[in-house]
Amino acid sequence: MRAYRVAYDGRPYHGFQRQPDVDTVEGRLRSALVRLGVCERGDGLPERYAAAGRTDAGVSARAQTVAFDAPAWLSPAAFNGELPDDIRVWASADVPDGFHATHDAAERTYTYYLYAPTDTDRPGHRPVDDERWADAVDALAGTHDFHNLTSDDTGTERTVDIDWTRDGQFLVVRLTAGGFCRQLVRRLVSLAATVADGSAQLSKVDRILSPESVSGPDGVPPAPPEPLVLTDVRYPDVAFSRDEDAAADARTVFEHRRANAHTTARVADHITDGL
Repeated sequence: MRAYRVAYDGRPYHGFQRQPDVDTVEGRLRSALVRLGVCERGDGLPERYAAAGRTDAGVSARAQTVAFDAPAWLSPAAFNGELPDDIRVWASADVPDGFHATHDAAERTYTYYLYAPTDTDRPGHRPVDDERWADAVDALAGTHDFHNLTSDDTGTERTVDIDWTRDGQFLVVRLTAGGFCRQLVRRLVSLAATVADGSAQLSKVDRILSPESVSGPDGVPPAPPEPLVLTDVRYPDVAFSRDEDAAADARTVFEHRRANAHTTARVADHITDGL
C-alpha cells in the first residue's frame, strides 16, 4: 500500500467525496487512476482505497491523504500527469497492509483565514475586537459536546485545540482534533466571529455548548468554505517522502493562482476606492 499527500484548490469543486453528476476532487483522482490503469473503468476505486477526510464544497487542502494498493511506478509526478492543475500530488509513503487513511489518522489540522478588520471604515464588515475573539475561542476550545454546531447525530463530543494569530486584516485560525463533525470547523469560526464583532454576546457560546438543542434563528450558520484549508493529517510512524519535482510543480501552479488573486484584489481595491 502507498499513501499520497494531495493539495488542491477546492473552490471549483463540489467537495472532495465522489458524487454523481457533479465535479469533485475524488472524482478527478479516480479518473486519473483509470487512465493510468490503476483501477478499472466503472464505479470502483483501487483496492483498500480510503481518504483522510471529506472536505466540503469550496474547501481546499494542502495535505489531504489517500491510500490504496498502488503499483511501484506510481510516483506523485506520474499521478499528476493525469490530474488537472488545481489538484497536485506532492509526497508519498509506503504504509503497512492494514493501513487506513481515515481511521489511522491521529490528528487533523484545519486553517481558516478569517477576514476580520479592526477598523470601522470597511463597508459591509463590522469591526472585530481581538479580546472578544480570544474570549470566545477560549470558551470553545477543549472537550465539549458540539451537537449544536453540526448536523451529525452521533460522535459530537470532541476535543478541539484552537490557536490563532492576527495577520493584518486577517485572523489565521488553526483548529486541531482527532476528527471533526460535519461543518464543525466552519461553525466554530462563525460563532467566535459573531462574538468578536459584537453581533452576539459571549453568553451565546455557553448556550450553544449546553445540552439543550438550539436551532432556527438562534442557531449558528457555517462560515464560508473558501477560506478553509485542510492543512495537515498526522499518522503515527508514517514518514512521507516529498517528490521534489512534483512539489516544485505544485508550487508553480499555486504561485500562479496567488498572483491572479492579488491582481483581482488590486482591481477590486481600485474600484472600491473610487466609489
